[in-house]
Amino acid sequence: MTGFEIIASALLNRQQVFLRYYSRFRGEETSRDVSPQRLVHYRDNWYLDGWCHLRDGLRSFSLDCVREAKPRTKAAIDVTEAELDAILGAGYGIFSGREVTWAKLRFSPQAARWAASASWHPEQRASFDNQGRYQLEVPYSDERELVMDILKYGPEVEVLGPDTLLTMVEAQLKAALDRY
Repeated sequence: MTGFEIIASALLNRQQVFLRYYSRFRGEETSRDVSPQRLVHYRDNWYLDGWCHLRDGLRSFSLDCVREAKPRTKAAIDVTEAELDAILGAGYGIFSGREVTWAKLRFSPQAARWAASASWHPEQRASFDNQGRYQLEVPYSDERELVMDILKYGPEVEVLGPDTLLTMVEAQLKAALDRY
């Protein structure tokens, strides 16, 4: 069986699963038992939302980073859908959490057509100004994925707030420029 099949089976059978997991963010591998809660397909990848017994909390695991999966016989703990959504579904992107900050972005009229056609977040707030610029507000908990999405618009987007997000985007742009 593949890792996906083992994880899906553990989810359906409400059993814990052992994961040997590689964190791209930390560049390290860990081993842990997880109580699977749901599988999520997001941006062409599968993620497992589960209760991590190593970290004693809810986490999302990218299935392409699972190096090994083994079924356990121990019953999985159950987390309510409301708690899953509150912790893992509150902010922008796949990296979520309880603490939510709102990003304010303004796109040029040229980029507005693309940015406005994308669904950034179910609770996003958006409007066009009288110059054809698109202003977007999205909640986020972890800025990593949001910063990557902002950067792909290059000079066609401006971060209006918060200052911490603006500083992160500015630092990434300066680091990119320093390479050339």
